[in-house]
Amino acid sequence: MRKVTGALAALALGVGVMVTMAAGQGTALFDGKTLTGWRQLGGVADYRVVDNTIVGTSKPDKVNSFLATEKDYGDFILDFDVRQDVGPTNSGVQIRSRSTAEFQNGRVHGYQVDIDPTDRQWSGGVYEEAQRGWFYTGEMNPPAKALYKFGEWNHFRIEAIGPRLRTWINGKPASDVLDDGHKTGFIALQVHSINSAEEAGRTTTWKNVIVQTKALKPAPAMGIFIRNNLPNNLDAQEKAQGWRLLWDGKSAKGWRSASADAFPTKGWSTANGELAVQAQGGGGDIMTDEQFDAFELQMDFKTSAGANSGIFYLLTSPKDPASGAPLGLEYQILDDEKHPDAKMGIDGNRTLASLYDIYPRATLRTNVGVKPEVGAWQHARIVSRRDGSVEHWLNGVKVLEFNRRSPEYRAKVAGSKFKATPGFGEAERGRILLQDHGDAVSFRSIKIRKL
Repeated sequence: MRKVTGALAALALGVGVMVTMAAGQGTALFDGKTLTGWRQLGGVADYRVVDNTIVGTSKPDKVNSFLATEKDYGDFILDFDVRQDVGPTNSGVQIRSRSTAEFQNGRVHGYQVDIDPTDRQWSGGVYEEAQRGWFYTGEMNPPAKALYKFGEWNHFRIEAIGPRLRTWINGKPASDVLDDGHKTGFIALQVHSINSAEEAGRTTTWKNVIVQTKALKPAPAMGIFIRNNLPNNLDAQEKAQGWRLLWDGKSAKGWRSASADAFPTKGWSTANGELAVQAQGGGGDIMTDEQFDAFELQMDFKTSAGANSGIFYLLTSPKDPASGAPLGLEYQILDDEKHPDAKMGIDGNRTLASLYDIYPRATLRTNVGVKPEVGAWQHARIVSRRDGSVEHWLNGVKVLEFNRRSPEYRAKVAGSKFKATPGFGEAERGRILLQDHGDAVSFRSIKIRKL
């Protein structure tokens, strides 16, 4: 490894990059001639030094390959240039990662910053290899989807300082994540596994791989959506964006029974940082004291097997006389595999993340961390604007978009169980309600911001 100073540091960053490296603080992880300081883990992809670059070439194999640093890194800023000309094929760079016999016989695991030249375009997204899956998808910051250019050199910057992981591509923001799952580990260059012999020979090429570990200065706020995996935590940059906790993570403050003035005395718990409804606990629905008009709402939720629940918004009454349900729009929470409601309604409009009994959500992606998993924390996001447009998100992917004042919406309502309720779902403002459907479901990190 060698120190990078002066002109070399500027060259390593390339033209047009908006973040800069302080002279004398960078260390080159690649000497341009050998793979000294690196070791190969996982699969059998070929890594070679060619013209001062590291070229990783895919070979038929079902296991991802990694060229990993022998040294571990905790807090750091990593810069590198990457190019793909043959393919396309998915790749990535691991950070704070490990390979131990105790974990799946040495399987590489930890954070990965994705290099994705496919039509999905999730380059710069943050993924947890072999564990929880996607934290930050390309859908969460749409402008970043166009930043990576196949067939050209692209500059990546990764900033890992404390629990905050941020990425840039060609000087533009890509992702912003807070997570405390991994505090230290190696850096590794990935060549993704391939499924057929026809995909062999696809290459990913890296150069100017430079790390800073001293006198780290975080870049300014990125101004993009922040995915905060720290339970019930509100980061200063989230506050600056207008977010606030709708549940404080410990008490019943701001919430009450939907059928009484106080919080339920049974059936609900606020222990262990979870707002949890117990199976057959008899507590009933709970709702916010406050009402909201235009807003963005997000939260984590975890369901038990076969569970049914819902997040109601723009709620104007705990009970609609015509339908018997809470009078508001419902983001459905459901175990689609085991609860019969998933097969009822019309075209799947009672499945997870659908607008209950009105609009079905889109077909779910199958990626780890995006596809829902019973017993694991999932992420829900609801955006409701003044013009009537609404979005439902699940695990970082928008799965439904509609306008609750459109003729199409009204036609859908006319064919639903709410057809006898005039103006259903068109209220100017209302409360947030969490449903007790008799099944165990937990919520946390409930945040809202006004639009």
